[in-house]
Amino acid sequence: MKVLLVDDHTVVREGVRRLLSVVADAVVLEAGTGKEALTVFRAEKPEMVILDLNLPGAGGLDLLKRLLIEDARTRVLIFSMHTTPVYVARALQAGAKGYVSKGASADELVEAIRKVMAGERYVERDLAAELALNVLDSHESGKALSARELDIMRLLAKGKGLSDIADQLGISYKTVANTCTAIKQKMLVERTSDLIRVAVELHAS
Repeated sequence: MKVLLVDDHTVVREGVRRLLSVVADAVVLEAGTGKEALTVFRAEKPEMVILDLNLPGAGGLDLLKRLLIEDARTRVLIFSMHTTPVYVARALQAGAKGYVSKGASADELVEAIRKVMAGERYVERDLAAELALNVLDSHESGKALSARELDIMRLLAKGKGLSDIADQLGISYKTVANTCTAIKQKMLVERTSDLIRVAVELHAS
């Protein structure tokens, strides 16, 4: 099986390559950027991709979607420093078959690689538990997005500014700003720029 490692840190690629040597008789390909990854992917047609979300230029989620457009059968395992449920959920929604954090044990990464290679899904145990609790908490404690919050997310995804959103929804700028603060808390992001990126990615998936 051909496996493409996409990570901008050489030491990470070297570590994963060593693990792959004990997991399977895999042909290991490497890329340090999204652009390089697409070039290698198109030339070599790997069956599996191990992908970091933090890449120079276009982010990992954008690359994930591009890879699946190229070949929907590709098995993608996210290997990321991000451990918050929103990142896990967005990656899975975008088509990833698995998600493991860089804080996971080598044994768990090996298990994830084996599962995804076999066509199964795998989410790191701690992250899966946190994701399940987050979803449950969102619905049971009122943290699910309200209709107004969903409207604001939709307009943010279209590139609208807060003033434009206020005008379009017929509410005050302050109400929009306060609602964005509430959404950021629910979506586990700190900055408005991050919220806009989340809105764009969710509405593009």
